[in-house]
Amino acid sequence: MKNISSILLLILLTTFIACGQQPEKNSIKTTTDMKKTNDYWKDKLSPEAFRILREKGTEYPHTGEYNLHFETGVYSCMACKEPLFESQSKFRSDCGWPSFDNAIEGKIRYEKDSSLGMIRTEIICNTCDGHLGHVFNDGPTNTGLRYCVNSVALDFGAEQKNNK
Repeated sequence: MKNISSILLLILLTTFIACGQQPEKNSIKTTTDMKKTNDYWKDKLSPEAFRILREKGTEYPHTGEYNLHFETGVYSCMACKEPLFESQSKFRSDCGWPSFDNAIEGKIRYEKDSSLGMIRTEIICNTCDGHLGHVFNDGPTNTGLRYCVNSVALDFGAEQKNNK
């Protein structure tokens, strides 16, 4: 019985390690004037946006405004308004959060996240250090990536149509 328990524990541990493997990304940290105190952000963000962006929270799945949103435009950081994702990189993943297969070059920082007994890659706004979500290497497109982002961390600007 002890051997069976040990084997099951080993299989479970191996599964978590395998599922937690993440793509290697260069972590480029920039210095900007958007690195503000928590008091600054509490004054600028809603309580839910503060919880997610500054305290690394997660919104409930299938509740976010941009989960099933597919208009043409740019998704920016809710805190600093820096463009992060273009709408053509968004896809329907049915995971409950907005999913993208690529980020705008240099706008996202990647850091190892060992919370909740998993090893994941956290995605952070490179301009203001806001927590956005995580990136996984299980995406269905040719990049193989799925940027899983909290809607609350995003702001959307629709592309303006030229009526000429």
